[in-house]
Amino acid sequence: MPRTLLVGGLAATLIAWSWLRLEEGTSTAQAALVVALALVPALVQGTRRRAVVAALAAGSVLELAFGWSYPGGILSSFGRGFLDFYDVQVPFDPGVHPRMHGVLLVALFAFTLWVGLAAAARRPGLASAGLVVGAGWPGTLLPGHDLLRGGLILAGVLVAIVCLRRGPVRGVGTALAAGTLVLVAALAASSSPAFAKHAFLHWQQWDPYNRPTKGVEVQYVWNSDYRGLTFRGKPVTVLKIAAGPTPQYWRATVLKTVKQGKWTEDATFQQVPTLGDEPLVPDRQNASSSWVEQHIRVEGLRDDHLVGGSVPVAFDTGLDLRGRIGYDPDGITRADAPLPRGETYTAWSYSPTPTPAQLALSKPVYPAPIAGSDRKYREVEPRVYPELFGTPGRKQFLHYLFTEYSRAPRIKPYLPLSNLAEQVAGGARSPYAAAVALEQWFRRGGGFIYDQHPPHTRGVPPLVDFVANTRRGYCQHFSGAMALMLRYLGIPSRVAAGFTSGQYDKKAGQWVVSDRNAHTWVEVWFRGWGWLPFDPTPGRSGLAGQYSSSSPNFDVAAATGVLAGPQGLRKFGQGLADRLGFGGRPRVSPDVPVLGAALPGAAAQDRSRAWGLLRLLAAGLGGLALLVIVAKLLVRRSRYLTRDPRRVAAACRKELRDVLLDQQVEVPPSATLRELGELVRVEFGVEAAAFGLHADAARFGPAAGAREAARATRRDLRRLRRGLRRELTRFERFRGLLSLRSLGLTG
Repeated sequence: MPRTLLVGGLAATLIAWSWLRLEEGTSTAQAALVVALALVPALVQGTRRRAVVAALAAGSVLELAFGWSYPGGILSSFGRGFLDFYDVQVPFDPGVHPRMHGVLLVALFAFTLWVGLAAAARRPGLASAGLVVGAGWPGTLLPGHDLLRGGLILAGVLVAIVCLRRGPVRGVGTALAAGTLVLVAALAASSSPAFAKHAFLHWQQWDPYNRPTKGVEVQYVWNSDYRGLTFRGKPVTVLKIAAGPTPQYWRATVLKTVKQGKWTEDATFQQVPTLGDEPLVPDRQNASSSWVEQHIRVEGLRDDHLVGGSVPVAFDTGLDLRGRIGYDPDGITRADAPLPRGETYTAWSYSPTPTPAQLALSKPVYPAPIAGSDRKYREVEPRVYPELFGTPGRKQFLHYLFTEYSRAPRIKPYLPLSNLAEQVAGGARSPYAAAVALEQWFRRGGGFIYDQHPPHTRGVPPLVDFVANTRRGYCQHFSGAMALMLRYLGIPSRVAAGFTSGQYDKKAGQWVVSDRNAHTWVEVWFRGWGWLPFDPTPGRSGLAGQYSSSSPNFDVAAATGVLAGPQGLRKFGQGLADRLGFGGRPRVSPDVPVLGAALPGAAAQDRSRAWGLLRLLAAGLGGLALLVIVAKLLVRRSRYLTRDPRRVAAACRKELRDVLLDQQVEVPPSATLRELGELVRVEFGVEAAAFGLHADAARFGPAAGAREAARATRRDLRRLRRGLRRELTRFERFRGLLSLRSLGLTG
């Protein structure tokens, strides 16, 4: 009983310390209760009684962790909580993530129960394994104090091995020596520059749920920065959206503020039933019968934005998120914390598909938020507002802004961008003609190339350099430049950020959206239609409207007819059509992601997760095997830390006895050196007479010759081991290497 309490209590302390680090504001009283319940079965006599008490204790802990529920509900809560550990940043708040707290309590109970029952059965190997896994696993989720934790776990393992050996307690000195040697080696390794941390695998980031080539989660900074874009590893599914097969972009946010060419989110959140700035909301958007419904499930995305198709107008987040949601009139919806994996919600979207002719008839008449004092979606620099499209004298006022305006130095670098906007679409007679002309020019006619690592000219603003010089960039360059050029033309616009449609799974009836689908595009406001998406980025296509050249359904004939008509471009003819790229194809650099490539289906993802779990299990088994090998090596080498020839001979006897035990040879505890040599000869055909003679001389002969006899004994032992290796098969040698018999942990 005292040994069980000592080993179980020490292990429970280490396991609790490791797991409770993962959450904030932990209730120590609750953890102490769980530990006590886990240790009670080990104190009960009899296997059946222990099983009954363990079952009752487990039921109590499950009720404490997840509340009263049917078995399926408990399993579901445990499963979701377990996966949350690989999606939620730790330490976590147990009030926000109660399922994770429940899993933590169950883990604390399970590992403590494991060690306690193994200690009661005097199984030091099982007890050590439970301690290593139970106290070491949390370290893979939240690194910190790794050397201290490793040293304490090693000390706990040594205590378990010593205390749970059958017979009297002995070998404490050897255990302490081995433990000290390991700690000294670890300290030396950690302080040496030869052991740079980047030279090792980042085992702290192993994740059995996600693909190992990706991080635990995918998180985006939606604001533009125009630096290089690199996709690493395989695609990671971030969202699954149950919706119809019609493609649409999934919008997370809009960027309406631009400063020095960089677009940023500028939102003021409030509690309103639906989204949108009321004066900018068309009557069509208010008709709920035309809304498109989607059911979104969060997968590998860590973000507090709620995503909806095209122009989201309403969300239903359920009980888990109610009261935590804020809406911005621009159409942004955010929670007060990133949504966890597995969270689901419903979105309704306004997704009109007008024809080019209908948009061409939309007059440039703008409501108060745009035309009034707010002057929303017109700003090209802080407090710099070009005149609206169709305003008499617009071009003269633009010239004034670049030359005589007090803030001219701030916008002067953008004169080439404004001039190109005028060259391409300055002759437009309608906002739609300007928008589709710029979109077509970026996608096909302007010689632009999609490039994830575009060059940059020092001292030139990125968007100006992109449009006027390099003409190479990715979605942030294309959308940022087109939106800014539209604003210089006096057309209200903004940048939308989120994801392209992804891949449609017909069987599941859902869109599978990966991290590769992250994207930005342009939204333009039209009277009678509201905000409509345009996408100037070559290679991207997923919009459904016939009006956009980025749509597979783009009505080229109707669009060219509009551009040649009274609401189109002045002097539009074959030359201008060719310059805009009608009928051309986009140019794409080799590093553009293949958007048409099928993403892994559900079955493939399940296989990936299964392989991830198998890899984790294999890594755990490999770690345990390494622990056994190192422990045996340390124990054997520690016996020779002496100059006494008598002890050296005794160490040789023990080592040979260990070798025989690991090869499944029954060795009497009282076997002499000669008897051990005879066993070697009989079992393996290796002559060991010289070993026995020298060992006897070292142990029992005159002191004058004992030292030389001890050295000869060690040489003979090495020859014996070489002879044994020749006689044994590879499998037998491997089995002996991992055998626990020589450590006294079996049988």
